[in-house]
Amino acid sequence: MEKDDIFVVIPAYNEEKMIQKTIKNLKDYGYNNIIVVDDGSKDRTYNLAKDMDVIVCRHIINRGLGGALGTGIKCALLYNPKVIVTFDADGQHHPGDIEKVVKPILEEGYDFVIGSRMMDKKELKNMPLVKRIGNFGLNFITYLMGGYFVTDSQSGLRAFSYNTAKKIVENLKSNRYEVSSEFIILAKELNLKIKEVPIKTIYTDYSMSRGTNVITGFKILFKLLSQKLF
Repeated sequence: MEKDDIFVVIPAYNEEKMIQKTIKNLKDYGYNNIIVVDDGSKDRTYNLAKDMDVIVCRHIINRGLGGALGTGIKCALLYNPKVIVTFDADGQHHPGDIEKVVKPILEEGYDFVIGSRMMDKKELKNMPLVKRIGNFGLNFITYLMGGYFVTDSQSGLRAFSYNTAKKIVENLKSNRYEVSSEFIILAKELNLKIKEVPIKTIYTDYSMSRGTNVITGFKILFKLLSQKLF
């Protein structure tokens, strides 16, 4: 696996506490093609990312996770990578797991691979119960909205082949957290070959404070319903 063929997209909003550590960890594992999308942060995220010698895109206003991922994927496509990986900024992903989501694309012909925090029973035990229940609910909603049924629809660690990323970004409507479900719904609509692989999750007080919660879950449901109806 040639790591130069991989571009890593990091959506970031007010991530000054972790952004440099996250980038450094990726570089330590040999991933140098890194795109950070500063999604209208009000802190020093943009400047700290720029200091790390990576590509930084900047939204003037906060557009949400979907908007940031859309911008990052479009930017990555300009460099013609074989694989585009999305990677959370909060330090919850292990850079060593990138290889797990990339290999099925490069070696097995998959189009889209999701890193699941729910497949390994040992990892699942580390996930707080409320998050497990919330994830299962969003998995079911994603399935009902026309997507594949997967174990971890909300995972931020995923990989797309170049052609898949191009197709998905052309059809993407979501600006906020519902984007994770929309990726999977679009994968079904586009008849993409999809796979899940188990990954580790690094739980800290900081990473636990980020991401989805019950209110966000209801917002995701409303947004997905709106996309289907309108």
